[in-house]
Amino acid sequence: MTNTDNELFGVVPIIPTPFTDNEEIDEDALRSLIDFAIDGGIKAVCLPAYASEFYKLTDDEKLQVVRVAVERAAGRVKIVAQSNHPSLKVAIKLAQANVQAGADVISLAVPRIFSLPENSLKAYLSEFLQSIPNTPVLIQDFNPGGSSISVGFIKELMDENPNFKYLKLEEPLCAPKFAQIIQATNDKIGLFEGWGGLYMLELVPIGIRGVMPGLAVADILQKIFTLRSSGEDTKAFELFERVMPQIFFSLQNMELFHYAEKELLIARGVLSNSIARKAAYIPDPSSISYIRELNQRILDIVNDEKFAIRPVPVENSLY
Repeated sequence: MTNTDNELFGVVPIIPTPFTDNEEIDEDALRSLIDFAIDGGIKAVCLPAYASEFYKLTDDEKLQVVRVAVERAAGRVKIVAQSNHPSLKVAIKLAQANVQAGADVISLAVPRIFSLPENSLKAYLSEFLQSIPNTPVLIQDFNPGGSSISVGFIKELMDENPNFKYLKLEEPLCAPKFAQIIQATNDKIGLFEGWGGLYMLELVPIGIRGVMPGLAVADILQKIFTLRSSGEDTKAFELFERVMPQIFFSLQNMELFHYAEKELLIARGVLSNSIARKAAYIPDPSSISYIRELNQRILDIVNDEKFAIRPVPVENSLY
């Protein structure tokens, strides 16, 4: 890795939004989630993103969770503040407020509600980047209807905006594109893989900076990332193969992911409920049983001394 300007490396988990019984943001639980990330050796966290149910939060609530996270982190972990909005005007307001609150990095998802040509996307992203010129920005692109932004687009955006530091892409068969981006940008853009870390073992040797999964398995994926990066491939694959069934099953549906993620955080002694704001996925009895079984397998991993993952306190685990 040649780029010393990029400071985000390894796993940057998405912090879920915890709710009370009446679906209000539970600030105390959010503080516990930040502590859990720090205790797991995580160096940076991101919120509120898709895995935080950002699309169910008001703009004030989006700013609220960032403020709470920044205050709780107190410099112990970097806060990547997602500032998504299809309206550029609103996205800029969110980003500038998050910078004022003390966020270390601002993240923005490429607007994909409707198909837009790249010149439209470039106008949107360029103005956004220029609105916070002294703050590093992570751009995320997940395009279910087609490919993500092109290599040439990424290079132009980087050349024109020095604060464009990181890029998260979520698409299958992306290794060749990641390699092309690294070459075209001279490794000046820190690349992250999303989608739960599904492709991480393929992409680590290419030179990605890290992955951005859910919080509940972040410490395990950090271990895998470290093993793979240091050439301990057999150990990396062994651990990856054990954690992947839970990740793969939960990512069949984003709302199912919220349930499985929060249930696992309950099992790991961090949350007290798995409430997601409605509309939320209501799992059938078979799914509930299978998720519980998959989550128990995660607990087995963290309690397996050979993997050196922090164990689950017996008195805290509800499983």
